[in-house]
Amino acid sequence: MIPRRKTSSRFLLFTLTLLLLINLSAFVASTELEDDDGEIDELLAIDEQEEEEGSADQHQHVEQQKEAEVLTKAQRIVLELNTDSSSRAISENEFVLILGYAPWDTRSAELMPQFAEAANKLKELGSPIVMAKLDAERYPKAASALQIRGFPTLLLFVNGTSQPYTGGFTGEDIVIWARKKTGDPVIRVNSVAEAEKFLQTHHIYVIGLFDKFEGSDYEEFVKAAISDNGIQFGEVCDHRVAEVLYPDIKFTSKFVGLVKSEPERYTIYEGAFEMGKILEFLAYNKFPLVTRLTDLNSVSVYSSPIKLQVMVFGEEDDFKRLIEPLRQVARKFKSKIMFIYVDIKDDNLAKPFLTLFGLEDSDHALVTAFDNKISTKFLLEAEPTSGNIEDFCLGLLSGSFPAYYKSQPVPDNKNVSVLVVVGKTFDELVLNSPKNILLEIFTPWCINCETTSKQVEKLAKHFKGSDSLVIARIDASANEHPKLQVADYPTLLLYPEDDKTNPIKLSTKSSGKDLAAAINKHLKSNSSKDEL
Repeated sequence: MIPRRKTSSRFLLFTLTLLLLINLSAFVASTELEDDDGEIDELLAIDEQEEEEGSADQHQHVEQQKEAEVLTKAQRIVLELNTDSSSRAISENEFVLILGYAPWDTRSAELMPQFAEAANKLKELGSPIVMAKLDAERYPKAASALQIRGFPTLLLFVNGTSQPYTGGFTGEDIVIWARKKTGDPVIRVNSVAEAEKFLQTHHIYVIGLFDKFEGSDYEEFVKAAISDNGIQFGEVCDHRVAEVLYPDIKFTSKFVGLVKSEPERYTIYEGAFEMGKILEFLAYNKFPLVTRLTDLNSVSVYSSPIKLQVMVFGEEDDFKRLIEPLRQVARKFKSKIMFIYVDIKDDNLAKPFLTLFGLEDSDHALVTAFDNKISTKFLLEAEPTSGNIEDFCLGLLSGSFPAYYKSQPVPDNKNVSVLVVVGKTFDELVLNSPKNILLEIFTPWCINCETTSKQVEKLAKHFKGSDSLVIARIDASANEHPKLQVADYPTLLLYPEDDKTNPIKLSTKSSGKDLAAAINKHLKSNSSKDEL
């Protein structure tokens, strides 16, 4: 038998051990629970963040989906024509505006959504015009019948007779032009509510205030509305309604003003009520103080009656930095100089202009100018500050700022048989030289220039050592001079030592022997004159 005392001790030890184990398990469980709570809190935070991000992404996706649906709906409104349906659409409808396009043409691709947007808006406005498009590449016979020869082409058919589109290329431009050609050229605004709706629809417009919608002045206003291709005209007879559209309106019996959505918002017309004068006023004032050049507005910008144009090339950061100084200067030269900003990274818009200056590889802000009346260009080589740009403009208007001519860097002409002339050295090496100069004028892209260059190299060897003749060449694609006006390449000009103003043109088709004979004849003739 086991004694009772020993049994009680063992039982007590077992009980204590059991209690310790229970407490230890509870502690571990509690610690794990705390850790789990932390992890759960962290996971919940991540879930909330992901839910917020997902919500934002979903909102953006919904917005994009809405835009896509609007565009798809608009595109469905536009009829897709083919060879058979094109003639039927024109014959069965009073007004049909057709877009002729090619799928590979970038300008067609840019215009397509604007055309669809216009179609959607015109339908909302209850316009009777039918909007249609024709793939001119897929249906060449139909395109030929409609006289669609380039891409994109817009044609309006009125009772079967076509007329070319002459408006702008945004959706709003198309709507305004189409409404003018197919309905009332002037929108009559009768109430404050209608005026507020008009404000929301048009970012640029002409407002006319008349006591009565009749009389010669009103008729001239309407004629101007019909003739103008890009600005919506509105008419009112109530001063309270007019004030909504033009808060600075004068309280007179008749008034015309131009409104634009930019800092220089209101412009009063103060001329006679004649169609031509009203249209001239619009042509000089319809652009912003600084116009940003785009593919869609380029045609109207180039056709502006303001022929002196300051063009600023730069990146987006340059534009943000320069826009206010440019506006300050533009206000002082309004209607005299047009200010245009061009994205220097847009090769399609910027490169053709920069190439004219030989600056097509530039990556910093540039201020240039073109006087389209006399086909002359200018370059501001100083820092583009407000003061420097203003001085630049003053010089342009006074005619004191020198024209810019391209020039390559001055070359090292040591030990060369054919002298290289650049724009900067043309005066010194050609016009002011005491010797006879045979000048080859070439361009790198000229097909026949290489053959002429070889002839010139041979002539240089033939006349080597001559004291009275210098043979030279100039790359006309990279160098300019006001007294070097050549239309054909290659060109060979012999500048006589005694009359540099009347160079003698030599035939580039002549053999080297015939050219040498012609040059010798001239040199002997000059020598005889010297002896006499």
